[in-house]
Amino acid sequence: MKYDVVIIGGGAAGLACAAILLKSGKKPAVCLFDANERLGKKLAATGNGQGNISNTEMTGEHFHGGNVPLVEKVACADPYAGASLFNCLFTADERGRIYPSGKQASALTDSLIKTIKLNEIAFLGTGIKIKNVQKTEKNFIIDDEFVRHDAKFLVLCTGGKAQKQFGTDGSSYSLAENFGHTFTPLYPSLVQLKTDTKYIKTLKGIRADCRVSARANGKVIKSVRGDVIFTDYGISGNAVFYISSYITDKPGAEIVLEFLPDFSFEDIEKSVSDNKSAGWETSELLSGTLHNQIGRAIIKRAGTDSVREIVKTLKNFTLPVLGTLGFDYAQVTKGGLTMSEVTDELESKIVSNLFFAGEILDVDGDCGGYNLQWAFTSGIAVADAILKRL
Repeated sequence: MKYDVVIIGGGAAGLACAAILLKSGKKPAVCLFDANERLGKKLAATGNGQGNISNTEMTGEHFHGGNVPLVEKVACADPYAGASLFNCLFTADERGRIYPSGKQASALTDSLIKTIKLNEIAFLGTGIKIKNVQKTEKNFIIDDEFVRHDAKFLVLCTGGKAQKQFGTDGSSYSLAENFGHTFTPLYPSLVQLKTDTKYIKTLKGIRADCRVSARANGKVIKSVRGDVIFTDYGISGNAVFYISSYITDKPGAEIVLEFLPDFSFEDIEKSVSDNKSAGWETSELLSGTLHNQIGRAIIKRAGTDSVREIVKTLKNFTLPVLGTLGFDYAQVTKGGLTMSEVTDELESKIVSNLFFAGEILDVDGDCGGYNLQWAFTSGIAVADAILKRL
C-alpha cells in the first residue's frame, strides 16, 4: 500500500496531525497506526475524564525539556489552538484549565476519529504495533504484521513511557533509535512521590490544603498551592502531581509543606499560645486549627511544647523525596527524543521527511492542560509542515 503520510501513534498528537492533513484541500492519502484497539485511549481519560486540554496561562515557564523557546513558538501563541480541532464550545475554570463545555474527554476523542473516518483516503490500523521501519532513497517502508506500506512522509507520535495501560511502554522509542536518534534520560512525571514516612505514618488517607515547595540543592525551585494526600508510601494529591515535574530528575530533593498558608506565623502563634495559656495538653494545642491527627504529628515532630518551635514546624514541614511510584502511575514522561536533533518544524535533522510530535520528544508540561496542548499543537505543526511540501 502506498500513502503520502504514515503516522505511527493514534494518541492526541497523531490524531491532531491526521485531522489537519485530511481536512486540508490537498487531501493526502494518510495511514494511521496504533497499538491499541481504540484510538485516543489516553486522550479519553484526560482531566479525570473531563478533557482538560489546555490552559489560559499558556507560557513557556510551564514547560520543561531541551528547547523551551521552540515549545513557546509551537504551543503558547494561542491557548485555544488545540481546541480549534473540535466543533464544540470550551470553557475555562478559575485555575485557567480549559475544558469542553460538556466536560467529556471521550467526546473529543470520538470527534477526531469521526473526522478521520469520514475521509476515504484515510486508513486506520488499530491493534497493530509497528516494529520495523526503513528509509529508502525516496520513501519509508513500514511493515505491520501483514502488509508492507510505502510513504513519502513518516510521523512518529508513539508517546512516552508513562501509563503502559494505554500502550505507551517505551518500546516504540526503538523506531527513532533505528534512524540514529538519541534520547535524554527518562523519568516519571506528574506522579505520586515516595518520601520519608517517619513523621507521617499516622496521617494515611488524610487530605490537607498546603503550600507545597520543591527544594533541591538547598534552593526552592517551585511552589504551588493545593491538596496533599498522605499515603503509606509518601504523598499524593494535585499539588504533588504538579510539583513532581520539577524534581523527579533531581536526586536528593525534598518537599516542604506549609500548613495553614492563609494565616501568618504571628496569627498561628497567638492562637496556639492562647490554647497553651488555657491549660490545653501539649498534644492538643493545634486542635480545631488543623486536623487533629496532623496537629499531633506536627507537635510530635517539633519535640517540644515551645509554641514558636511548633509553629516553625507547621510552616516548614520537610519530607525528603525517595522516589516516585514509577511510570505505571505517571501521567507523562519527563525526557525524550533529543530536541537538538529536530528542526523548528519538528523534522529530523538526520533523516529527511521524518517528523515527531507529542510526548516522544523531550518536552513535558505542568499539570493543568499543558501536555495535551503540546500534543495537539505539535501534531498540527507537523501537519502544516508536511502540507507545504505536498
